[in-house]
Order: sequence, then C-alpha cells, then structure tokens
Amino acid sequence: MVQLVGPGGAGKTTIGAALAERLGVPFVDLDAAFTARYGDISTCLASHGYEAYAEWNVGLYLDLVRGSVSTDVLALSSGFMTYRDHVHPDYLTVRPRIASSPSTFVLLPSPDMETCVEETVRRQLRRPFARSAERERQVIRKRFPVYVELRARKIFTMRPVDTVATELVAALAALEAGAPA
Repeated sequence: MVQLVGPGGAGKTTIGAALAERLGVPFVDLDAAFTARYGDISTCLASHGYEAYAEWNVGLYLDLVRGSVSTDVLALSSGFMTYRDHVHPDYLTVRPRIASSPSTFVLLPSPDMETCVEETVRRQLRRPFARSAERERQVIRKRFPVYVELRARKIFTMRPVDTVATELVAALAALEAGAPA
C-alpha cells in the first residue's frame, strides 16, 4: 500500500488520485472516508474535539488497512503523523510503521519551511473548511519539522501533478526492482 502523508494542501488527494489512476489501483482519501463514516470533519471537531477526531481517525485507518486486499494508494489526514502518542491504543505501533515503510511518501510543497508554509496557506484558503491564514501558518510551522524528520522519502509538490506522479511511479518501480529509489 502506498501511503501519502503531509500537510493539508500538499497535494495528497490530487497526486494520490493521479498515482492510483496510473497504477490502476483504488485511491482512498482518509478525510473522505472519515466524512463518509462520521460526517463532516469540522462538525465532528466542534462537537467532539480534536482528540476524539484523531482517535476515530486512527481507528478508521486501521479498519481500512486491515480490510485492504489490493495495493491501494492512501492519502492520510494532514495531522495523522502529528497526533499525541496515546491518542489511540495502536497509534504507537502504527505511526512508526507508516513512517518507515518504503512505500510511504511525505508530500511537501517545498523543502524550505517558509515556502512550504506560504504555499500550504495559499492552497488551504481555497477550501471551504480552511482555518484563518494565520492559524494555517501556525499549524504548518508546528508540523513541518515532524514531516521533515520522518524517515519516509520526501516528494516536493510545487510542480505539475503529472511530474510528481511520474516521480512516484519511478520510485515505486525502483522499490519493486529492489533498487534504491
């Protein structure tokens, strides 16, 4: 299973869908799956708080992974790799497994934090559920070091979707062939 992690607005959904189409496999966006199961994420956050959302999100991820019989492409929620350690009983096992998987990729607009922050804010503000620009900046500045420190390969997305999808296909082919990506 290919897993895409990174901040909101990094391109996980757009690039994930393009990659899945190229590979001929299903694409799952964890946020869309959450919405289908629990309802609107913003409403959930307002009603139950971030901790409940995160716990349910990890549980949903586990349900999806355990039920997967094919090589899917999965875009994780933007904060998934930044949850508190004990948000879910299995999180301390799941997080390092995701981070160390050769088929996990961290999508970031840029390797430069401030460029990443501004591009993420620009993209996020076009979404109906976006936080304020300043709140988005705070969130990405806090999370950026977490994404950068993950062992998974970094893919920078301030390029055409087709170019990024081609890079991912090549990296996956190299993994399959046993060569360094």
